[in-house]
Formats: sequence, structure tokens, C-alpha cells
Amino acid sequence: MKILVTGGAGFIGSHIVDTLIGEGHEVVVVDNLSTGFKENVNSKAKFYEMNIVDRALSKIFDEEKPDIVNHHAAQIDVRKSVSDPIFDAEQNIIGSLNVIENSVKYGVKKLIYASTGGALYGEIENPPADENHPISPISNYAVSKCAVEFYLLVHAKLHGLNYTTLRYANVYGPRQNSLGEAGVVAIFARQLLMNEQPTIFGDGSKTRDYVSVFDVVEANKLSLTKGYNGIYNIGTGVETSDKEVFDIVAQVVGVKAEPKYAPVRPGEVNHSSLDSAKVGRELGWKPKISLKDGVANTVAYFRKHLR
Repeated sequence: MKILVTGGAGFIGSHIVDTLIGEGHEVVVVDNLSTGFKENVNSKAKFYEMNIVDRALSKIFDEEKPDIVNHHAAQIDVRKSVSDPIFDAEQNIIGSLNVIENSVKYGVKKLIYASTGGALYGEIENPPADENHPISPISNYAVSKCAVEFYLLVHAKLHGLNYTTLRYANVYGPRQNSLGEAGVVAIFARQLLMNEQPTIFGDGSKTRDYVSVFDVVEANKLSLTKGYNGIYNIGTGVETSDKEVFDIVAQVVGVKAEPKYAPVRPGEVNHSSLDSAKVGRELGWKPKISLKDGVANTVAYFRKHLR
């Protein structure tokens, strides 16, 4: 098939592109390189540098006529969404609507959408949260991702658009931005490799559900032919604290270190984990990579590619 991947120069998207090409698909990448890197883009993919809010996106759809759209382009910084909600909405809602409308107009067979589980559910009542957990966002980022889920639902009802929504836990792995605000595995790895002292925001007890990017790629691959008009959590169901993550990264790097502590930042939930039983039943997906093995992969990458 011909598959258009928005955000295909980014952390998760570029790994998806690599796998799709390895499976024999023709891949087109759209990315504005605001957070992605051109060198992440597989040389066998056709690349367009463009923001998804650009009306000229329709020309790419008209030229390429993709069978599938895998939509990963997004503003993903929770703190940025809190400080600049209009920018967040422009990128995540208006940009996504541009992708969705073009998908309908040009007869795309399916749209795979990268959503968020960790941010969408807010403070989880009885972890791990399944897909029926109440949606209770505490950041504008979560609101914008949620809004697009409803736009997909409406476009399915009005226009017959087929889609699969994947609600990710905290994804980590090689190519993650180690200089951003999110992605503590990558941030800790880079800082410890450079003999810097990492900062934990809060007292270290805040927990997240960490899922390897390679497990996430597998969920995207399965979604090509399964899960029509379904919403699925992609996580491990296991909560790991910030301090535990720090200790694992330090152990893999091979250093003895202690972090600094700073106040918790607005918009962040305290505890998060996702129940992925539904995607196991309906798509046959389950996480395979342990956090320690995944951290080892990530640290090995940053030893070679420190930016």
C-alpha cells in the first residue's frame, strides 16, 4: 500500500516509516521539522517538508493519493500547551482536521491516529485505566488530542471514514528528543552520559506507564488491517516512578548519581497506567520489551548519537 505518515521525521513516526518500508509499503512523509530531523527519514521514503496546518497539504494528497494515513504530527509538549493553548489547538486540532478532511476528500481507506492515554484520563481513579475510564484532562494538550478523537468519530458517521485511534502511554526509545521537556528516559540518558545532574520535577514519586517505541510500532502495523473505528490503549499497565526510571537509566549508563528535585510543573498528572486488554483481544497486541531492556536500547543509541 501507499502510506502517508505525518510526523514521519519525528521520534515515533520515523520508526513507523522504517517498519512500513521494511514490510514493502510505499511511504510518503510529511513533516515540518519543528521537532523532527531530516536524517531520521528513511532514504526510501518520499519526503515533503510542510506543516499539516498548511492548506497546500491537499496538493500532496492529490499527487500521492495514499491508501492509508498514519497521523503522528503534533504539538506534544504539555507545558507548551498550558502556556500557549492557541498554538497547541492550531497544530493539534486545526492541523488534524486538515489531515482528516483531505483523507475524506481523497478517499483514504483508513486513518491511524496517535492519541494519548496518559494525559487524556487525568488522575486515574482505579489504575490501570481502560478505554471506558472517564476522560478528565488537566492540560490543553489532552483537550486537543481528545477533540480530534471526536472529529474522527463524526467523520466516520458523516463520511464513512475508517480510523483506528491509539492512546499511547509514555513512549520512549531511540531517537526520542533528549533536549525537550518530555521524555525522561532520553533526557536522563543524555544528561548522565554527559556527566550532568538530571532534574526530577516533584519528589520522584510521580508514576508513568512506559512503553517501548518498538512495541508502539507493532501496534501501528497491526492497525493497518485491524481495529476499524476502534480506540485502543497502548501501554503496559505497570506504573514506574520518576526516581525508579532515573535509577534504571543510571544503572544502565554505569554511573552512581542522584538527581536534583524541582517543583512539579502545571498540567502533569501524578499517576498514570493503561489497561491494554482490549487491544490484545481485538488486534493481538501486547508489550514485549521490558523497561530495562528498552532503556538499554535507548542508552546505546545516545552513546552514538548525542546531539
